[in-house]
Amino acid sequence: SYAADTTIFPTVTSRNAAILGIVLVSIAPWLISDYWVAILIQIGMFGIAALGLNILVGFTGQISIGHAAFFLFGAFTSAYLSSKLSVPAFFAIPLSGAVTALVGLVFGLPAARLKGLYLAIATLAAQYILLDFFSRAEWFTGGSVPAMAEPFSIFGYVVNGDRQYFYVVLAYVIASFILVTNLMRTRDGRALVAVRDHYLSAEIMGINLTKYRTLSFGLAAFFAGVGGALYAHYQLVVSNEGFGIDRSILFLAMVIIGGTGSIMGTLMGTAFVVILPESMQWLSAVLKGSSIDQALQLNNNLTFLRPYYQTEEGEENPFICSSRRDNGMQKCSHIPGRRELRMPCTLGWEAYTQPQAEGVGAARNACINWNQ
Repeated sequence: SYAADTTIFPTVTSRNAAILGIVLVSIAPWLISDYWVAILIQIGMFGIAALGLNILVGFTGQISIGHAAFFLFGAFTSAYLSSKLSVPAFFAIPLSGAVTALVGLVFGLPAARLKGLYLAIATLAAQYILLDFFSRAEWFTGGSVPAMAEPFSIFGYVVNGDRQYFYVVLAYVIASFILVTNLMRTRDGRALVAVRDHYLSAEIMGINLTKYRTLSFGLAAFFAGVGGALYAHYQLVVSNEGFGIDRSILFLAMVIIGGTGSIMGTLMGTAFVVILPESMQWLSAVLKGSSIDQALQLNNNLTFLRPYYQTEEGEENPFICSSRRDNGMQKCSHIPGRRELRMPCTLGWEAYTQPQAEGVGAARNACINWNQ
């Protein structure tokens, strides 16, 4: 029946499982460490951006390898609105999504008439055009100095700490996924799928191919902008480093691994891509010094995954450092009970403390390589 085809949850079991999943995720920050809370926040932010890409790739049958540039555009836009125009982050995030959507429509209009390899090249050009814009528009991005974003606040209440910010990201994740799920049930959503399945038949049925292909670019850019804005107010510092073509390919991998055209699969694919490097780091630490490590000489091949580094004095430092983060930043946390020697940074990296934002929260310590 029509009602069965348009329902959000096909069965009562799937509906109850979704509700239970949201409840479990909601209490997770109080049961897990700060490290895993940060991982969940990353999954949420990147998941929203990957959801937008799935509209373009999975539901419309287009391709984009410039999605990271739109993610970064949303981050810079929200940072600019909050720090330069004093727009509260609560309003700056959706505004950033809208502005990024307009930029996506600008690039989507000419790209809508292309397909295959030519479309991929066009989206790659969009990636480099925007990156060049970021490097030149110092009034917007800060140029060589990273742009500063204000902490997330709503009606005067400032969100403080990762655990509180987790619920902000969770709210946007739920809203975004419900929005896209409902979109796919509408006439426009079905038109997008028709364009993907057989564009000639869709055109015969009266569907405007250019309109819906362009619309898909705008929708993809909107969710990329929202994800980027959340990223900006989480990091409080935005730089164009770390958002090159490799990041765009990672977004594409999230969609493909989770399943093109699958809304919930997008979140699963994002979780896989985010957690995989962390799992490799854990595996590297477990195998350190073992017979397998010595037999395969993993110490020489996986040094970039080793969580412990040596100080100049040759002593093992009291910090455990995660793998390289976005913007060239590497988060390091102190191991309790160990003597603090200094901020541990590998060769070529410098200790960096993110400024405390107007007395809100604690300053964040990190290792940063300004040449990356």
